[in-house]
Amino acid sequence: MELFLPSGTDNQLYRLGNDKVLRFPRSTGTNQTLKKEREWLPRLAPQLPLAIPIPLASGAPGEGYLFEWAVYSWLPGENLVDTPVRDKNQLALDMAQFITALQRISPQGGPLPAEHNFFRGVPLQQRDAATRKAIEALGPQIDVNAVNALWEAALLAPRWSGPPVWIHGDLDARNLLAQNGRLSAVIDFGGLGVGDPACDMMVAWKILPADARQIFKKALAVDEATWVRAQGWVLSQALMILSYYTMETNALL
Repeated sequence: MELFLPSGTDNQLYRLGNDKVLRFPRSTGTNQTLKKEREWLPRLAPQLPLAIPIPLASGAPGEGYLFEWAVYSWLPGENLVDTPVRDKNQLALDMAQFITALQRISPQGGPLPAEHNFFRGVPLQQRDAATRKAIEALGPQIDVNAVNALWEAALLAPRWSGPPVWIHGDLDARNLLAQNGRLSAVIDFGGLGVGDPACDMMVAWKILPADARQIFKKALAVDEATWVRAQGWVLSQALMILSYYTMETNALL
């Protein structure tokens, strides 16, 4: 068994053999996300077009360690930070196919947004105070007028009026794996829940150039209000990350 680097933000990872990985939570909150994943990932996996981690076993606290831990299947591939996919148009289509499949799964009994998934998928208005605090903290480092205009437009977009849908909650390059130049797996489902689909649309700005972004939008048949809210989501998250790491403030990421 060997320590896997870089370790996750919420879990310490250890590679076990060629086909398993151990995840040890760093906090009580992360302990709850692992319980959620153990319940739902085996149900979701057969209905998705890309591989996802499968919980195989769990371990109890002991030897001075305070939390339950888990054994997962190891998925081969490199994340998109280390191995970018060159065909961005195909990446857009593959990403849209995965999100479509996820959204089609019945949300019955699924966990609504809360602390367990970092409140991903809540109405955007619930992020208003924290977002404005980040804007204020960053001040002259950003174009405040432009940022405020984008944020206000996102807040004014109609709220999601349909039933909640399954969301991954943290789709970005670190949590997407590729093999042979093609998207192959999605990992890290700590943000899993059922809520506003706009949250997962953030991936369009995180991994795609403008032309491929439009292919992604068309493939998903995203309505304009959801697209605008998605812009608000990615703006809000970027502002909070910048504020947290440059101004040493704590924020809801």
